[in-house]
Amino acid sequence: MKINKKLQSAALIPAALILFLILVSSAASADTDQGVSSAGIYAYITNEFSSTVSVIDTATNTVTATVPAGYEPAGVAVNPSGTKVYVANFYGEDYENTLSLSVDAKSKSSKITTEQVETDGGTVSVIDTATNTLIATVPVGSYPIGVAVNPEETKVYVANRGSSTVSVIDTATNTVTATIPVENANGIAVTPDGKKVYVTGLNTNTVSVIDAATNTVTATVHVEYTPFGIAVAPDGTKAYVTNAGYTVSVIDTATNTVTATVPVGEWPLGVAVSPDGKKVYVANEESNIISVIDTATNTVIATVEVGDHPFGVSVTPDGTKIYAANYYSNTISVIDAATNTVTATVPVGNGPVAFGQFIGPISLAPFTNFSAAPTEGKAPLTVAFTDKSIRSPTKWKWDFGDGTTSTKQNPTHKYSKVGSYTVKLTATNAKGSNTATKTDYIKVVTKPVASFSATPTSGKAPLAVKFTDKSTGIPTKWKWSFGDGTISREQNPEHEYLQEGKYKVTLTVSNVAGSSTVTKTNYITVTTNTRPGIYAENK
Repeated sequence: MKINKKLQSAALIPAALILFLILVSSAASADTDQGVSSAGIYAYITNEFSSTVSVIDTATNTVTATVPAGYEPAGVAVNPSGTKVYVANFYGEDYENTLSLSVDAKSKSSKITTEQVETDGGTVSVIDTATNTLIATVPVGSYPIGVAVNPEETKVYVANRGSSTVSVIDTATNTVTATIPVENANGIAVTPDGKKVYVTGLNTNTVSVIDAATNTVTATVHVEYTPFGIAVAPDGTKAYVTNAGYTVSVIDTATNTVTATVPVGEWPLGVAVSPDGKKVYVANEESNIISVIDTATNTVIATVEVGDHPFGVSVTPDGTKIYAANYYSNTISVIDAATNTVTATVPVGNGPVAFGQFIGPISLAPFTNFSAAPTEGKAPLTVAFTDKSIRSPTKWKWDFGDGTTSTKQNPTHKYSKVGSYTVKLTATNAKGSNTATKTDYIKVVTKPVASFSATPTSGKAPLAVKFTDKSTGIPTKWKWSFGDGTISREQNPEHEYLQEGKYKVTLTVSNVAGSSTVTKTNYITVTTNTRPGIYAENK
């Protein structure tokens, strides 16, 4: 299957490629390595043309096992604990039997004698990672491609592009318990709390939002041309959608609206978010690059050249390495997240796709977050802290930055002294712990006293002057008057004087405790560039 088959499900497979697929698939089944997985971190790579899954030990970047899957495996998802891998096979189990091949030995050519190759539905392969063996095959809709597991590991969601449905699989019985209509369903992701499922509609330019409790579509988000892959941030606040029209849409999951559109490379397909939520990695299939997006600014901060036609991309649980599946190179590129450079290339099977969350296990420790109100005020300041961590923490440890702590989930704390305080929260559950730190988060203030300096204070026009706030008392607002009719509200502005004269500068600073003003008369002196005339020189 050529790569555009993944983009347009109506395309047919060249006959020679079909013959190759069957031979390679049979050989792979006979030679499978049934090595036992250790407790490490593994990448599971779906090889479309080999109909196999390559298992990579991310500690050594070596293939430790090759597991047979269904026909043309594409989507893949590791459950959070790393015990099971779910593989979406683009065609059903009866696919091989529908083919009627004829081979001309003299010309070494082959052809499909049927007019069209179809199947009633695709399948999902269930792999046990302890033994790297196929333990179940679940029939789903036609042309399944995207697959995702909920945090509780009780449900698997499968996006069936051909039948325009999402299949919901019960992991205890490996049976489909619900089918949800979603037109051209393609990429799929579950929120960290397991309450919502986001599905891209390939030819609809929309993303459907499914309520996991009722298995109904509750919202539709309009994005850009040909939405393909999707990933949700670890804190659940954002969803990132790759649009084949060279962009990534950023969806606010609270409002289900697009808040930003980020230009990336050509034909972005796979997408993954770093464990800390600070970066997004995008596989650009036509550009042969991985785009690195800063989530704070929604801008591309780096591009990394990888192999030929990268399709899937995923990040290790510690965020240190990124793995990209190069479809035409039959390799995996390993990227160092700190330097954005390729540090290893791993040969795998034929046509690696690895579309989805293909690295596991995934940390089930809490993703820690918190808020406070108020965050600024006069001493003594009483602050109410609210835990906003996800993944069900059972223990909490707060460090308020003034030498005191608390183990309550939502404590109240009184700050007695003026200053800026850094607050830390460590949340813990049975799977581990995680710490969130907010630097200078709480500001206990007194009425500020305005003060400033400038450099230079004299010179010829145009004169550029840098002003520096030196006020005490932790002001939060500034208002400068430069004496020439202009003002600024920056803390440390730069201003250009264009005309000759002596200028009075005023600074007013304020915070919740009050305000203060300081004025410096004739503080800036500006002269002209005009040279004295002959009369003035001889006078």
